[in-house]
Amino acid sequence: MDSILVTGNGPLHGEIPIAGAKNACLTLMPATLLSEEPLTLTNAPRLSDIRTMTTLLQSLGAEVSALNDGQVLAMSSHGLDNHTAHYDIVRKMRASILVLGPMLAREGHAVVSLPGGCAIGARPVDLHLKALEAMGAELDLKDGYVHARAPKGRLQGGVVDFPIVSVGATENALLAATLAKGTTVIKNAAREPEIVDLADCLRKMGAQIEGDGTSTITIQGVDRLNGATHPVVTDRIELGTYMLAPAICGGEVELLGGRRNLLEAFCQKLEETGLEVTDTEKGLKVARKNGRVKAVDVVTEPFPGFPTDLQAQFMALMCTAEGTATLEEKIFENRFMHAPELIRMGAKIEVQGGTAKVTGVEKLKGAPVMATDLRASVSLILAGMAAEGETRVSRVYHLDRGYEHVVRKLSGVGATIERIKED
Repeated sequence: MDSILVTGNGPLHGEIPIAGAKNACLTLMPATLLSEEPLTLTNAPRLSDIRTMTTLLQSLGAEVSALNDGQVLAMSSHGLDNHTAHYDIVRKMRASILVLGPMLAREGHAVVSLPGGCAIGARPVDLHLKALEAMGAELDLKDGYVHARAPKGRLQGGVVDFPIVSVGATENALLAATLAKGTTVIKNAAREPEIVDLADCLRKMGAQIEGDGTSTITIQGVDRLNGATHPVVTDRIELGTYMLAPAICGGEVELLGGRRNLLEAFCQKLEETGLEVTDTEKGLKVARKNGRVKAVDVVTEPFPGFPTDLQAQFMALMCTAEGTATLEEKIFENRFMHAPELIRMGAKIEVQGGTAKVTGVEKLKGAPVMATDLRASVSLILAGMAAEGETRVSRVYHLDRGYEHVVRKLSGVGATIERIKED
């Protein structure tokens, strides 16, 4: 099991290219199931989760080829020959549930395993199922699988009214509604850039969608969708993560492909700490020039609020900030599992329920630590970059799910970091 070795090495300078969004790509890939014609995605990230979704689509009979060193995904679902998404693949990644809506919409029936547990909370799929039921789907849960059927072979337009905002359920409903007969209205829809990106791709395929990016999305179902070529939107979580690198270490780094409108609330918080965030011709530039940053409070919220997927990384920044910060997690339970590992490095953190109080220290100390989930893993790397001595982060297989070429990108701006291969 590999580990990452990090040694604090002072300010960072240079450029970091930002990849296409993992969460967007995992949503776009199942869209191939909606059409017999080819769907090509460019700017795809090269991650283990993408490979898992590739394996799942191929198990259903789709053709998926990774071109241009994995940055282009050429897909075709003209010959689907299986309608069951098996547990041995689905268990590896919760996004696997996103094949349910498209397969049911096009084929009229589907069998999909319920995803396994999740380290950052229950994240149940009941909202996905209720959305499909609102479009007339008949569902039967047995032996850990969802058996779904569309009466008369086709879903019907309906009103999907989510009691809480759910990105994944909004995506599944949007995918399914494109081929449903009649009009579907999704209320209390998620507004994330990944939702807008999915809608843009589906419109290129011939879908009739209005209101994406707002809390109400209206879809007029069509009889068939065509193929398309679509670039995956910039990964705003990778963007925010690498914006924190110069914030923690000092220096000035330009994030190529970054856009402020992807992370407005996050950028505002960074500026409150005393950092400079500026637009450039190539992306965004972050600079820390005046010593320690100031502690600021954060509450995670659905987009356009502060992203839960940047909470762990921001906590790493607050560990060396001047003053005390309160971080309130309102999206997922159990999302402070990185706190004990940061405490091993000398951080002062008190966790009570969904709130963490972080009192900054002048310097963290390197230590052996263990990653508990994807975002926690990179937060420990960031902390190690600002610590005295050596930090060894183990269980970095989590990291490979969401960040490509971490060592290359961070060492390219001056970080002392290497990946240790272990048997």
